[in-house]
Amino acid sequence: MHILQAIIVGIVQGLTEFLPVSSSAHLIFVQELLGINQPGIAFDVLLHLGTLVAVVGYFFKDIVEMIKAFISSILDLFKGKFKEGFKNDPYKRLAWMVIIGTIPAGAVGILFDTQIEAIFQSVTIPAFFLLITGTLLYVSQRLNVGNRDIKNSGIKDSIIVGIGQAFAILPGLSRSGTTIAAGLLIGLDKEFAAKFSFLLAIPAILGAALTQIDGIGAGMDINLLPYLLGFLASLISGYLAISILLKLIRERSLDIFAFYCWIVGAIVLVYSLFFM
Repeated sequence: MHILQAIIVGIVQGLTEFLPVSSSAHLIFVQELLGINQPGIAFDVLLHLGTLVAVVGYFFKDIVEMIKAFISSILDLFKGKFKEGFKNDPYKRLAWMVIIGTIPAGAVGILFDTQIEAIFQSVTIPAFFLLITGTLLYVSQRLNVGNRDIKNSGIKDSIIVGIGQAFAILPGLSRSGTTIAAGLLIGLDKEFAAKFSFLLAIPAILGAALTQIDGIGAGMDINLLPYLLGFLASLISGYLAISILLKLIRERSLDIFAFYCWIVGAIVLVYSLFFM
C-alpha cells in the first residue's frame, strides 16, 4: 500500500468510526475507489488501535474513574452494598452500563461472524444500509422527548443501546449512528447519548482488533512507514471526529449527517446497480 493511500484510509477510518456515517461502508467505498483489494490484517488492526487511542485519550479521566468505580463495585458485592453503590455513584453505573451494553454486539459477532464477513464483499448492501442510517438519525432526533443523563439511566437503557450497536455490525449501519439514535429514542439526553456511544465503542474496537491479531503478520509489508502514518491518521482524525460530533449534538443537530448518508448512499447504490 502506498503512503498516500494509507493516510487517506486512516483519515476515513478515524472520521467515520465516530461520526454517524458508517466506517465499514466508507472503507469499502474508498478501497473500491482507490483500487485497494485488501489493505491487510496488520494495517486494519493498526487503524482500529488508532481510533481506540483517540477515544481513550479523549475520555481518559472518565475511563480512569470508571475503572476505579468498577473495582469498588466488585468490593461492594462482598459488603452487600452493590445496589446502593450502583444507585448513588454515576461512574459505577456507567461502568456496568458499558459492560452490559457490549454483550449484544459481542454475541452477534461471535455467532454470525462468517455471514457478516460475506456481506462486506459488496458495495450495494452498505449503500442501502447507509440510507437506513440517515433515516435513523433524522427520525430519532425528532422523537427524542427526554433529557435523562447518567443519574437517571440504567441497565435497561444500556441493553437497548447495546442492541443498536449489535445491528451496526452490518456494513452501512453506523455504529455511532445506531447507538446515538437508540439513546435518543429512549429519552436520553443528546450529549449523554453521544458520550455513552463513544464509551461503548472502546470494547467494540478493542474486540475487533483482538479478533484479527492472530493473522497480523499475514501479508505485512516490510516498509512500515504506511502503517505508522495510517495509524497516526486514524488517531488524529478520530480525536477530531469525537470533538466535532459532541459540539454539533450539544449546539445544533445531526441532520447534516442524515442528509450526507442519504446522498452518499443513493449515489453509491445507483452506481453499484447500474454501472458495476
